[in-house]
Amino acid sequence: MSGKVENTVSLLCVGIIAAAHGIRGQVIINPSETTLDRYKTRQERYKRLIQEDKHLVPLPGETIDGHRVGLEANLDLREEIDLLKEYGAEGVGLFRTEMLLLMEGRISVSEDRQFEVYQKVIEGALPGTTTFRILDLGGDKMLPMAHREHNPFLGWRGIRVMLDKTEILRPQLRAILRASVLGPARILLPMVTDVSEIRKFKEILNEVMQSLEQEDISFDKFIPIGVMVEVPAVALMADRFAKEVDFFSIGTNDLTQYVLAVDRGNDLVAELYQDLHPAVLQLIKNTVDAARRAGIPVSLCGELATNLRAVPVLIGLGVDTLSASPVYLPAIKRVVRAMKLTEGRRLAKMALKSDNAADLGNMLDRWLDEHGCGLSFFLDDGNASD
Repeated sequence: MSGKVENTVSLLCVGIIAAAHGIRGQVIINPSETTLDRYKTRQERYKRLIQEDKHLVPLPGETIDGHRVGLEANLDLREEIDLLKEYGAEGVGLFRTEMLLLMEGRISVSEDRQFEVYQKVIEGALPGTTTFRILDLGGDKMLPMAHREHNPFLGWRGIRVMLDKTEILRPQLRAILRASVLGPARILLPMVTDVSEIRKFKEILNEVMQSLEQEDISFDKFIPIGVMVEVPAVALMADRFAKEVDFFSIGTNDLTQYVLAVDRGNDLVAELYQDLHPAVLQLIKNTVDAARRAGIPVSLCGELATNLRAVPVLIGLGVDTLSASPVYLPAIKRVVRAMKLTEGRRLAKMALKSDNAADLGNMLDRWLDEHGCGLSFFLDDGNASD
């Protein structure tokens, strides 16, 4: 759901009727009876579509010509772990560790409490891998320690906070490392903009590892370290960053708003937030190409992965794994299994050459229809408002 929908819904008063089109990111306030009936029909058809997709859960995410695509889940809470099997996730591509702190409203969550949560997530994701993003605080996720900032999305957030507040980072790293012996795990760094941040993080990680060794506590000494590619600087210099890490995870939500200078939560400019903008796709390609040269994998965990129009393009660009909220995975798999890798590469070339996201979106809608992905009814613009 787009920021436009989220912000609009948050402003609604009790008793006001609204029709929301989550795929399009549109909200109609006080719709007519005709429009309301149309949206109810769409809702029922979409529910049936989700049920029909359930048969895809045990099938592999594989294109017609045999190219495997990893399909993993984004999770906020350990209570969501049962959704992995329900929707066919192969692992946890993004576990947002800050949600534990935000739920409890404090930053002093103990190492043991964190270990308890991480342990359950790793065990629930087996035999798949769990990717733990270290605390991604700041921006729109504020805690009592936060400073008042004029532009928090360009301020003290992500890795910047953690490197300044190592008293918060160290217990989290200890908890993740302790849990890492229970199954495959990875550590993901958010809001990285400079190679020096990775090196400083590694120094702290090595110190934590040494303390665990001294205490005779087992952990994965070779736990993979990756960075979120969500700042244009990382995508533009991906070759240099690829030498420092074991994997990339592209966060298209922030990447898109930074590339286009558009606040995705601002209704005044929400129409300019285009996740299929050719500039965004070019930076994804830069990232994938650098990863290929370095021999490291690339996943994409932003909302773009849930945009079914984008799926064939992302696969054509070379993204190895798509990670999304579990409920979206069967629909994504339906698109994957309806395409050939060669088609994806052709669409990706066309997308990179396109002049604007609107024309590209129309072309991809036609492709979805031609391949029987059954989404035109939900993606159409016709009769969208009264």
